[in-house]
Amino acid sequence: GIGQPLSLLMATSPLVKELVIIDLNVAMVPAGGVAADLSHLEGKCKVSSKTLVLNEDKAIDVAGDVLKGCHLVLVPAGVPRKPGQDRKDLLTINANIAKGTVEAVAKHCPEAVVGLIVNPVNSVVPAMCELWKKKGLDPKKIVGISTLDVVRANKFVQEITGKPAQVPVIGGHAGKTILPLFSQDAAGKSIPADQIPALDARVQDAGTEVVKQKNGKGSATLSMAYAGARLGKAVLSGLAGVPVVE
Repeated sequence: GIGQPLSLLMATSPLVKELVIIDLNVAMVPAGGVAADLSHLEGKCKVSSKTLVLNEDKAIDVAGDVLKGCHLVLVPAGVPRKPGQDRKDLLTINANIAKGTVEAVAKHCPEAVVGLIVNPVNSVVPAMCELWKKKGLDPKKIVGISTLDVVRANKFVQEITGKPAQVPVIGGHAGKTILPLFSQDAAGKSIPADQIPALDARVQDAGTEVVKQKNGKGSATLSMAYAGARLGKAVLSGLAGVPVVE
């Protein structure tokens, strides 16, 4: 999944003082084992874990001790897409999973920024923002991580032009709602106009491309972890007083 590589990338960031890994007891790799592994890395980051028992423990009840004082909570939770599935097919299952975590954060670290890597992002994020507002909290603290669309657009432009790119991507994180603005990047605007529709489609369908190639055994986990860590580090940088545009 996304959790392990995301944890690795965050644990190695000088911006991270402490990392807590929270997972269910039915996880393929126990949270305690992942924490023990990461705790051997060089650097100042302290790594610990919290395990919740499926259908018994609720994060809001048992995770308060590890959530208290958190500045950033990244949520790579939920069921991944399988071949032939649309992101919206996952809405009910994944929205309920996200809800449990967001409610716990609202109670124990309401000032934290919450980064959701939960499909379908376009639907889950607004729903969690409404939950946040009902608790009297600032919904701007709930962020859907769509940074992977930016990462992909940058990569595909560099493949074509040989030059690094910083392509702004607006809209959502599903199909046609993903809108790369290639004309707003120096390298991107050098690409002939007749190639742009196909490039738009590749960015929009890149997740499906990975799902098909993994043949039902996963989705875009490594690139998503990279993108999630990129946004997470930007948030922490901003909280430390260093402006970042992301």
